[in-house]
Amino acid sequence: RSASTGTLLNSWKAVWVVLSDDGLEFYKKKTDRSPKGMIPLKGAVLVNPCQDFGKRMLVFKITTDRKQDHFFQASHVEEREFWVKDIKRVITCLDGGRKFARKSTRRSIRLPDKVNLTELYALMKDQDGGVKELKLEQESRVFNHCFTGATVVEWLISKEKARNRPEALMLATGLLNEGFLQPAGDLSKEGAESGEQTVFLDETIALYYFADSGFFCEGYSSDEDVLLKEEFRGNIVKQGCLLKQGHKRKNWKVRKFVLRDDPAFMHYYDPTKGDDPLGSIHLRGSVVTAVEFVPDAKKYDVDGDLFEIITSDETHYFLQAAKAEERKEWITAIQAVSKSGK
Repeated sequence: RSASTGTLLNSWKAVWVVLSDDGLEFYKKKTDRSPKGMIPLKGAVLVNPCQDFGKRMLVFKITTDRKQDHFFQASHVEEREFWVKDIKRVITCLDGGRKFARKSTRRSIRLPDKVNLTELYALMKDQDGGVKELKLEQESRVFNHCFTGATVVEWLISKEKARNRPEALMLATGLLNEGFLQPAGDLSKEGAESGEQTVFLDETIALYYFADSGFFCEGYSSDEDVLLKEEFRGNIVKQGCLLKQGHKRKNWKVRKFVLRDDPAFMHYYDPTKGDDPLGSIHLRGSVVTAVEFVPDAKKYDVDGDLFEIITSDETHYFLQAAKAEERKEWITAIQAVSKSGK
């Protein structure tokens, strides 16, 4: 398994990491032919989570049998858990004298023989006729130097590199699998991990970027951001922890919620991390109701004291309170805020 985020030693730098059947190879960037180094996993010990760096919550540590410590930091919790699970399996296999063989979830995609992905990538990056790199905003984050999956598909068709959308999707998936294109947001990352035949998403809300571009993502931060100040201007009406269902994976996670009025917003946070919100729900014109059933509830062992918020743009949020009284308090508070203007 490989991923484009990770850190090494005391200088926290993004590296490309590839897990083999006996170690972790790390590269300066994915396109490099030879690794900068390799961490042998035979006899290694993995510590997760690693608390050596205080506020950094996504760090795990590998200590080799020669007592060398290597620290890695993932970009989100799920990514860390993917890495930890697979690395532990390699260590277990090596300790038992077996070879680690991870079944690939990604089916190979057959591209036409005449297709040269390197040439295609160069055309795509062309300043004049290529795919335009934009600054796009999504869920309280700004993605710089990126573009949507739908834009890539439309470009491939308009330049006659593909005859139709399925063919364009196959080409885009090839570019993604080879590392020329990288997933930028949560949706595109989930698509890349899905294991479907086409892991590239032909959607306007799936974001991607060129592997060697100046891509960076920023959350709304500090006093410099006018939008942020506007969202956080209201008084805090209520706050506390609720279970929230994810939009794509439908799994449930504990989130800290802060409800503000005028303007009416509910921000949610990872309670184990710092002060930056994971997202916000704009409540003006929203509808909130108690519900008895939630999609995939049985699958994830969730029951009782559920409620749903449907925003004015018809986004559905499913939440669970700890008890009936708490659910009633949240619904009453959200209803009051959502009707109070802005």
